[in-house]
Amino acid sequence: MAEGNAERTQTGQADLESPAVEHGLRLALVAVGVILATLLEMIDTTIVNVALPNIQGNLGATIDEGAYIVTGYIIANVIVVPLTPWLQARFGLKRYYLASILIFTGASIMCGLSGAFSELVLWRIVQGLGGGGLISTSQTILRDTFPRDKQGAAQGIFAGGVIIGPTLGPLIGGYITDNLDWRWCFFVNVPMAIVAVLLLVSFLREIEQPRRMPVDGVGLALLATSLGSMQFVLDQGQRKDWFSDDAIRTFSVLAVAGIVTFVAWELRARTPIVDLRVLRYPGVWAGSLLGGALGLALFGSLVILPQYTQNLLGFTALLSGQLISVRAVAMALLLPVGARLASGGHVDPRWQIGIGMALLGYSSLMLASVTTSDTPFGALMPSLIVAGLGLSQVFVPLQLAIFAGLRQSDVPKAASFFNLARQLGGSIATALLVTLLARETAQHQNTVAGSLNLASPAVRNFLQARGGATPRTLSDLARLAGTQASSLGYADVARISGYVTLALAPLVLVLRRSSTPGALAKIGH
Repeated sequence: MAEGNAERTQTGQADLESPAVEHGLRLALVAVGVILATLLEMIDTTIVNVALPNIQGNLGATIDEGAYIVTGYIIANVIVVPLTPWLQARFGLKRYYLASILIFTGASIMCGLSGAFSELVLWRIVQGLGGGGLISTSQTILRDTFPRDKQGAAQGIFAGGVIIGPTLGPLIGGYITDNLDWRWCFFVNVPMAIVAVLLLVSFLREIEQPRRMPVDGVGLALLATSLGSMQFVLDQGQRKDWFSDDAIRTFSVLAVAGIVTFVAWELRARTPIVDLRVLRYPGVWAGSLLGGALGLALFGSLVILPQYTQNLLGFTALLSGQLISVRAVAMALLLPVGARLASGGHVDPRWQIGIGMALLGYSSLMLASVTTSDTPFGALMPSLIVAGLGLSQVFVPLQLAIFAGLRQSDVPKAASFFNLARQLGGSIATALLVTLLARETAQHQNTVAGSLNLASPAVRNFLQARGGATPRTLSDLARLAGTQASSLGYADVARISGYVTLALAPLVLVLRRSSTPGALAKIGH
């Protein structure tokens, strides 16, 4: 009788599973296709940054103009992310996903073939439109195709692509910049895309057929205006000296007015293009804020650390990428442990997330303590290993805690908000950290310069050791002062990043506890 009951239980569970659930080899092949598509988008967010100086020189663009190669992509990407649930329902999950991969890949090829700066910016925008649909859709597919008892593994796979991808970007970009032509930063996407499309066409099932849905044109226009304006301000603010520039002031007003109007419109619309009501769940808004903190840890450090190592320590682009990859390796090794703890139901995910956030904050403080003008490679590694450990314990339990208790129809919406928050968090963090770096460095420059006088024994010894106060030795002294001011500025930025991360950690208390394996069913199907 016990065997009969067990058989009926297993049969009942199988009956409740989504038709998209796969097992064995087919599940593995779908997962490979999805992770390749995820890596396509995530690697591309950082790989181009390394090659920007080469691209600018080759196409005759200034530094300010070259920034639009990154800005155009991010603006298009961030507009599409919140639209993803609507697009999935309108065109069908599989069709929309494959179309996104093909648009992204075709635009990548055209970026590599671009012969003019304006042409490259145009195709980067198209690439961003395709890439915007990949992340949230990848998460949805993994959630739907993995059995309930393997949802922790599904979220772990997704976390690997989202966290490791941006870290691999500088490493791959550094190798390409040092050894190949910058155009291969775009062509490198093609082989992965071909394999991903072949696997997904062959093995991914389409369980959600396209539905005729009205288009909320006003909401779409307001979304594009508000998010596009905000992203422009974040990307260009420091270069244009923020609110002293007319364009920054104009787009800031558009962003604020657009967001307020968009929220008011969407809450009253019968068929909103973005369903904001999902934010009524405390876990969703708190988890999204923590996702923004993850964006700070992921993308903020990926912008600031390479600047420090290459501009101040003299690392090559490749060596800088290898340093950042230390964090990715640590996270990859420990991520299965984090996923197992999160999905086992024996550990409160809030504690796991809190400990991970604390480790992330502490890693930034560790980095600040060793940031000097001559820090060796090995001295930077411990802080990155601790950061990898922290990330490995945050992402999967955060996903499980956000989705716990949600209706199935709300899960894609929550995933979209989380990914949008993570990306906006990275953009906001990058803008603020770059501005903070410039201002802290200038402040230290004034302090250090004020202490440089002939009454100082250190200054006298420096000049005497070099033959006296000649124009050359005075120039060397000024350069040394600038280097010291820069190292102090980088240390301040790392320290403040750590404090911000630690300050956001208590948000885990708002999340819902999902301590039983059954909670995974709320995520899975």
